Amino acid sequence: MNNVILASGISLIIGLLGTPLWIRLVVRLGYGQMIREDGVSTHQSKRGTPTMGGTVIVVGSLTGYAAAHLITWTVPTISGGLVLFLMAGLGVVGFVDDYIKVFKQRSLGLRSRAKATGIVIVGVVFAVGCLQFPNPMQLTPAAPSLSFLRDFGPSIGPYLFVLWALILIQGVSNGVNLTDGLDGLASGTVGLILAAYVIIGNWQFRQSCAQALVPNCYEVRDPLDLAVVAAAVLGACFGFLWWNAPPAKIFMGDTGSLALGGVLVGLAITTRTQFLLAILGGMIVLITMSVILQVGWFKISGKLFDQPRRLFKMAPLQHHFELSGWAETTIVVRFWLICGLCVAAGVGLFYLEWVPK
Repeated sequence: MNNVILASGISLIIGLLGTPLWIRLVVRLGYGQMIREDGVSTHQSKRGTPTMGGTVIVVGSLTGYAAAHLITWTVPTISGGLVLFLMAGLGVVGFVDDYIKVFKQRSLGLRSRAKATGIVIVGVVFAVGCLQFPNPMQLTPAAPSLSFLRDFGPSIGPYLFVLWALILIQGVSNGVNLTDGLDGLASGTVGLILAAYVIIGNWQFRQSCAQALVPNCYEVRDPLDLAVVAAAVLGACFGFLWWNAPPAKIFMGDTGSLALGGVLVGLAITTRTQFLLAILGGMIVLITMSVILQVGWFKISGKLFDQPRRLFKMAPLQHHFELSGWAETTIVVRFWLICGLCVAAGVGLFYLEWVPK
């Protein structure tokens, strides 16, 4: 438990103190955020805001995790290393995307094929690694199975598991990217979900089959260290949020959104809670679905009516409320509240099987 406190505290300090240093560096280099011309008109005032702040989150998370293990003289685990590899790998892909945007001064960075290729390479390495490295109990970081509160159903095999992991990585990282449309929205939302994974990892450790063969014990390889990973990223996120809250002095960019999406998927797979993530991240799912519904209805209505129609004034969902006259801070806080309810529901479901009948 000491590692959880140390990792979160160290990464929080790095996020708080490192972000303003990054802001100064980015301003000096002239790397400001590009704003799409077809976006919300009020966002044009944000053009030039320092970006690629996700770099601080990634560096802070890695440093906090490593420092906690160094201080307590404990050995990092394979599960924790794989999740952080996924986070850092996707962060590098996002960083290249952001760099192209600011260097070439355009709102589009990497070509979609190159970006997808980078995500696939990192995702495959992570997924394959999750099926390797058995411990003395023959537990690997993940099993080739689907999971909700734990693994269920028959094995889907290694090939389908890798494909499933890639679908999750692509979906969640894009979902976090869509959520990152207003100041502080994505960092606050992901922070709440990470807090849930600190609780889940700690509980799985206390009820681990390696500790005691109690009914409903968890066959998770390194649950406590996964809580350390979640705590490290949580601390970095909240430190960054201090500067990212409305009005934001820096944006996380694709560097942050891809990295944070990756760490959420990594934790979901290694804690065997893949489908539970859909409940914990209900806010991200809702925002993603608003885009899917908007695009789908636009195409269908074009065939049914004289001209295409829209379900929302603009997608993702947060921009619909902006155009409806809601203040940005109001939207962010209310979406945080919805996210908090989703996290509470997810954690409640996780504990449900332990409630005395």
